[in-house]
Amino acid sequence: MAFVLAPQQPIPDWLADLDASIECSKGIYSHHPVALDMSAVNLNPGEIAHLIENLSERGIRVLGIEGVTPDGAEGTLPPILRAGRVEQPFQLPNQTVVVNSVAEKQQKLASLLVEGRVRSGQSVVHIDGDVTVLGSVGSGAEIIAGGSIHIYGTLRGRALAGITGDNRARIFCHRAEAELLSIDSHYKMAADFAPDLQSQPIQAWLEGETLKISAIN
Repeated sequence: MAFVLAPQQPIPDWLADLDASIECSKGIYSHHPVALDMSAVNLNPGEIAHLIENLSERGIRVLGIEGVTPDGAEGTLPPILRAGRVEQPFQLPNQTVVVNSVAEKQQKLASLLVEGRVRSGQSVVHIDGDVTVLGSVGSGAEIIAGGSIHIYGTLRGRALAGITGDNRARIFCHRAEAELLSIDSHYKMAADFAPDLQSQPIQAWLEGETLKISAIN
């Protein structure tokens, strides 16, 4: 799983906007590699290398680059991605939570049930189906699912659904104060949420290539 960042010119202004987003959602890129979509900018290999250095200083690890021609770039920059989409074997993050003995039984099922809250810094990962959390998800925690995510408490951390490419996955939560919502590598951060959706019951889904969020009445 990787995020895709699409730089815009002027680069200093784009980096300033990125810094503001990181400030709203600290640690958002700490466990995930990033691909750069350079199709909207015109930078030479040296300028791209300088941009990657700037991102590294912000704790952002660049997995590969798309939207550039290989001439003069290969060998000096991260790999060029030609498929138009980031594909990478999923790796479990640090501090992955194993949910007692229930986990072994539920590995064969389509969903994982977490009875209780997920504390800050913890990750719950179930790539074979849905994840349901009966409690809240703390700031800095994350829920990662191959299918949909259901949270019956407050979501203050990150929810990443459909990580294996399921664009039909959805995210439901009883109270949205999320740092990030992501479905099939399309994501929105806290600064992107409409004010009237904060602290409200919401659902998120993909409509084409756009992540949609609406209130649940």
